[in-house]
Amino acid sequence: MPPIDAGAGRFAPSPSGELHVGNLRTAILAWLFARSTGRDFLLRIEDLDRARAGAEDKVLEDLAAVGLTWDGNVLSQTDRFPLYRAAITALADAGRVYECFCTRREIAEAPSAPHAPAGAYPGTCRNLSDAERERRRQERPAALRLRAGVTEYTVTDRLHGEYTGVVDDLVLLRNDGVPAYNLAVVVDDAEQGIDQVVRGDDLLSSTPRQAYLASLLGLAPVEYVHVPLVLNTHHRRIAKRDGAISLRTLALAGIGPGTVRDMVLRSVGLPAGPLEQVLEAFSPGQLPTEPWIFEPPVLDLH
Repeated sequence: MPPIDAGAGRFAPSPSGELHVGNLRTAILAWLFARSTGRDFLLRIEDLDRARAGAEDKVLEDLAAVGLTWDGNVLSQTDRFPLYRAAITALADAGRVYECFCTRREIAEAPSAPHAPAGAYPGTCRNLSDAERERRRQERPAALRLRAGVTEYTVTDRLHGEYTGVVDDLVLLRNDGVPAYNLAVVVDDAEQGIDQVVRGDDLLSSTPRQAYLASLLGLAPVEYVHVPLVLNTHHRRIAKRDGAISLRTLALAGIGPGTVRDMVLRSVGLPAGPLEQVLEAFSPGQLPTEPWIFEPPVLDLH
């Protein structure tokens, strides 16, 4: 692919703890995709849900330690509420928003709407009368949901091709006043000029919802690249219980950040770093399509 003249890629971690090898692999791939196409590479901290004290600084330290560079300031979602409110207002003005009073238990126990896919919101609060809505407001605060006009939407992914997935009346604003992830990520990407989204393929199923929402907001489509995950030896997503999976714990086993970077590069068929020297060898068509099975070293802490 020839270099482009504008646009950006990004990595958007949550500051809920230390990055693990899977996070670092996705970040490195996002950087390679962006830099190899002449795009800027941006960092955004997605801190709407969970933020552990000091975690953001540690995230940035770990990314720099494996050789990642980024452009501009690092943005945080908690600083961007006015943008999300403006998007919700635009959707409301178009008749695309309604109040929802359902609890998670009520949603789980509700019968599915006819022909609705499994797991889709059944539309319980979609057509409440004014009187019923007023009564429910006395019981609990409302969330705001999108009044979707479709039940599925198709996106094109660089690695997966066309993918059609479920679209339901997704939450836009939680009943605690916090914007929902699916809204925030769409608004953020557009406002930051991000036109390439590289992330783990566990998020592919949520992409049609986000792409449909973007279309309702009149936003330009982006290029999606959902890359294979890193799994443990039991073929499950790696987690903290798997042992030495962060830079800090790997260092205890004598494996430094440069070695971790080279392990990641080797897992996608690339030579050892530094990253700038790897760009010429990077070819999206050569990326493996299967997950990387990562076996952490055994730590001797005695």
